[in-house]
Amino acid sequence: MQDLFPDLEVVDTKGWHVADFSADNCNPQSARTAIEEKYWPITEITDRFNRQSVSYQLSKKDCLHRWLKYKEGFSASLVKMLLDDFGLKKGDIVADPFMGSGTTALVSILNGYNSIGFDILPMSQIAIKAKTLIYEYDLTELQRMLDEIALLDVPQGYSKKTPEISITKDGYPAMTAHELAYYKEHFSKSAYSDEARTLLELCTLNSLERISYSAKDGQYLRWDWRCPKIIEASKAREETGRKPFVVKLDKGELPSLKQALSEELSFVIKDIKELQQNEKKSFDAKCNFIEGSALFELPKIEDDTISAVISSPPYCNRYDYTRTYAMELAYLGITENGIRQLRQNLLSCTVENKPKTEQLKAFYSHIGREDAYNRTMEVIRNNSALQEINQALRQRNASGEINNKGVLKMVEGYFTELTFLFAELYRVCKPGAHVAFVNDNVRYAGEVIPVDYLTTNLAEQLGFKPIKIYTLRQQKGNSSQQMKKYGRVALRKSITIWQK
Repeated sequence: MQDLFPDLEVVDTKGWHVADFSADNCNPQSARTAIEEKYWPITEITDRFNRQSVSYQLSKKDCLHRWLKYKEGFSASLVKMLLDDFGLKKGDIVADPFMGSGTTALVSILNGYNSIGFDILPMSQIAIKAKTLIYEYDLTELQRMLDEIALLDVPQGYSKKTPEISITKDGYPAMTAHELAYYKEHFSKSAYSDEARTLLELCTLNSLERISYSAKDGQYLRWDWRCPKIIEASKAREETGRKPFVVKLDKGELPSLKQALSEELSFVIKDIKELQQNEKKSFDAKCNFIEGSALFELPKIEDDTISAVISSPPYCNRYDYTRTYAMELAYLGITENGIRQLRQNLLSCTVENKPKTEQLKAFYSHIGREDAYNRTMEVIRNNSALQEINQALRQRNASGEINNKGVLKMVEGYFTELTFLFAELYRVCKPGAHVAFVNDNVRYAGEVIPVDYLTTNLAEQLGFKPIKIYTLRQQKGNSSQQMKKYGRVALRKSITIWQK
């Protein structure tokens, strides 16, 4: 077995090994116990990686990577460490099926590796385009744009407002809603280059949360108590004799778009100036971004072309990215129906996702690869741990312990779709290629789902060789409701490493 990190110190493993997968021994757990024992010998609890490196936190300090505040991303330092450990050659292709803000792609091309990435959210395309243009920006033009923003005011009587959907209704102070519409209209008609306008759009997206009444909080948007729809809802409750909402969020004085955008663009211009002062004036590698679901785009990639994969899929935790990023999506003109469609196209990670098996079956039939569909479905049906989990959740639901039965189809769909993804990655990876996935273990109604070991087991059934599973010292917390009812168990956050 290849030791990717030979100098890594293994710390005490007590507390990370799961002994009881089903609280109160309510459901069978032998299959989960079997994969726990199977992959425990290649598991290392490490201090080399931490919560910061597998999240957006470190990227906030990294020039370029911080240009899109994508909280679900991981850090550039994590990607760089993995690329170094994988021993790639210049010109090799690194893939990321869930591109997000583009950290894997950017670190790859900065180090001379070509990249290919997929994402369905339009912010990803804007972010990666703006970031890969760093050596092409005209600093004089950007400074001229910044100076113009300082002098730009919304004309008196201007009535247009930035687009809204139901989630984002009344999301901005009235003047800010007019500012957003006017600035977008003004610069779309300007003589600035496409490069400069793309950068301005990214800076605007990065400013939206700051100038709005909203705040991203896990899978939801929280709202400032001054938001008109919150005031109206509280008033309506009082009129019917109910207690008003308890709204604790107060964001203080909100900046205008002019102020926030000027600060954001100034910040980015400073980064560009520093980057352009280096001797390097262009990238030695290319980034290929494909807007769409990797489930349906990866099958179009040629066999044996990818040298490494570094990614983090949406977690199986009910987070809905179309709600978290509703302000950004609405600003970009995505309609209510468009957001609903995006939500369904996401990897099944919310209770609203519908199964994609029939869609996948039709797709594989259309491209003449029915055998591949059938083989993957056979792997899914024959995975004892996955079937044990699905049955345990059905039993918990029958006992009234699951507050939303959508969890059942979400979990089943999540691992079904990941298995199809892993199958395609195996096909497109070159022999010897490494695959790294960052993910969290989860727990529903007292049933532990060992995502790290289950995905590794599915990947191994498809042909991958499990190499290492790196588990962070910091564990993911159990919800207070589950701990009160079922007690606390270890929920690992891991980086799984496989090889073709």
